[in-house]
Amino acid sequence: MSATLTLSELAKWVDGEIVRGERDLILSGMAALDQAGPVDASFLGNEKYHPQFLETKAGAVIVGRGVTDGPATTALIAVDNPTLAFSAVVNHFAQSTRGFAPGVHERADIDASADVHPDAMVHAGAVVMAGAKVGKGSEIGPNVVVGVDAQVGEDCILMANSTLRERCTLGDRVILQPGAVVGSDGFGYELNEGKHVKIEQVGIVEVQQDVEIGANSTIDRARFGKTVIGEGSKIDNLVQIGHNCVIGKHCLIVSHVGISGSTIIGDYVTFAGQSGAAGHVKIGDKAVIAGRAGVTTDLEGGQVYSGFPAVPVMEDRKSRAMARRLPKLIERIKKLEEGK
Repeated sequence: MSATLTLSELAKWVDGEIVRGERDLILSGMAALDQAGPVDASFLGNEKYHPQFLETKAGAVIVGRGVTDGPATTALIAVDNPTLAFSAVVNHFAQSTRGFAPGVHERADIDASADVHPDAMVHAGAVVMAGAKVGKGSEIGPNVVVGVDAQVGEDCILMANSTLRERCTLGDRVILQPGAVVGSDGFGYELNEGKHVKIEQVGIVEVQQDVEIGANSTIDRARFGKTVIGEGSKIDNLVQIGHNCVIGKHCLIVSHVGISGSTIIGDYVTFAGQSGAAGHVKIGDKAVIAGRAGVTTDLEGGQVYSGFPAVPVMEDRKSRAMARRLPKLIERIKKLEEGK
């Protein structure tokens, strides 16, 4: 794939309309509005950055429909959703620099019983253990470990130092960022005669298609059965998901979230940064758990929750407002008592 594209090619990819600029303008990079140069494409996805747009030196900018201002020397492509459309630019240049070359590096360690597709790529230092399977188009990065009987679907990317432990499975187009661990033991112990005795974790993790798991995040294997990460869900860096959790489809789980074991989460649920859930709770579809909120009981879907314990956001705001009034109320009570 060429590392360059013309304005007309870009407009076609993003289903956009060229508002201004020459159709044969050549673009060879991408950058933010305030960093872009004449050969770069950029986008205006938030009005907060409109001042940067007015001063950008970008060769072309993807904008919302109806936008016609900006520097006269900058080409404009109008679309319905500039942020989503710009992903086409990102994908183009990312693919052109990926350097995917099928084959197994001579310093990789592939067990004789493993099944690595001829069109997969395995880097130096990677280990693919007995009975494991790696699908077509997948890339196994440096020092990655694919455990015994583990399965990697097609077009997956397992980045450096990530681990897929024994018998766990990845669907197609899954991305593991560096250091991610899928299938670590669940945190299970039983106190017996003054000692914490380890409870064996013999289940697996099933990661469905189009999931991305961030750097140094950990998904614990089930005590028995499955821990499940649903199709299309995106997990940020430094997230912990406990054993036997079931995460629904297309969820967003942001950095520093901790979800305790056996929690059941519906589809399209969002956990904002540093929020968490106690074990054995259920959260309905399209719920939003605000930053630093703590879920301790079952929650219905379709609402925003905040606070600890997490409650509907307006209820939490009222409680906080009342708490701020307490010092003045206490002072009034003291004065009334002194006046008796």
